[in-house]
Amino acid sequence: MLSIVFRILGYGLGTAVLFIGGLYGYAALQTGVPASDKEIFKELPKRTLVFAHRGGGGQFPENTVYAFERSAALGVDVLEMDIQETSDGAIVVLHDSKVDRTTDGTGEIRTMSLEEVRKLDAAYKFTTDQGTTYPMRGQGIKVPTLQEVFDALPDKRFNIEMKPESATLPDALCSLVRERSLATRVIVASGSKTNLERFRSACPEVATSGSFSEVTKFVVYEKSGLGGSYSPPFDAIQTPARIRSLDLVTPDYLAAAHKLNVEVHVWIINNPDEMKRLLGLGVDGIMTDYPERLLAISGR
Repeated sequence: MLSIVFRILGYGLGTAVLFIGGLYGYAALQTGVPASDKEIFKELPKRTLVFAHRGGGGQFPENTVYAFERSAALGVDVLEMDIQETSDGAIVVLHDSKVDRTTDGTGEIRTMSLEEVRKLDAAYKFTTDQGTTYPMRGQGIKVPTLQEVFDALPDKRFNIEMKPESATLPDALCSLVRERSLATRVIVASGSKTNLERFRSACPEVATSGSFSEVTKFVVYEKSGLGGSYSPPFDAIQTPARIRSLDLVTPDYLAAAHKLNVEVHVWIINNPDEMKRLLGLGVDGIMTDYPERLLAISGR
């Protein structure tokens, strides 16, 4: 009886191996379709781009017009930010789903009206000395709407991450980008594949990065030696340089992405030695909380 069980298990394992081998062989025979050319990447300088993460949140109160203006004055290439929706449908620039970490308020942003959000001090928790001082409190720095950011910096380029999965945010963002004629100055990101699929359907002319599941698929293909078989629905990969002991961003990884006409942007890099390493590797962009530091290391 036991021998019969082992025989059945052997057949099952053999079938699984054949099935996986067949899938691998099929994938290996496919030729990936490169991402289409997007205008923003044609116009950006051909060097490793400096992204001010949350506007340079290590140097300035994150995701505020104050931060974006000062990072822009430093000469960064792209202003990175996060967006949320208020209860009355306004698009505001804020990373967390709650206002507690960065402001003097409490609660979920989705339950608050824009009028309520405007009463908050967006620099209330900002500190550069681990909480010994809070030098920006009471200076009128507010949680901005995305429209206010566009108004303040109409000539800059933006990397905008949709934080919550939403049935309305992708279309609303597309409408605002088109209204401001910013399709060639924006990269749209989200961890949610659903968000990005909705946005791409509404605004196919705008560059997007990959969702978590889309980038995971590319990583699996690339680490299996099948990077050239993948057809990316995105224009940029935005990931950390490594996940635990796995080095994601390697020369082969860059080559596989570039063969598919996909840019590689790495986050969140604040260590000077890591900045130098990635610059030497030739990544397309680095996101940092300390843009002044990265600009200096880049020789700019």
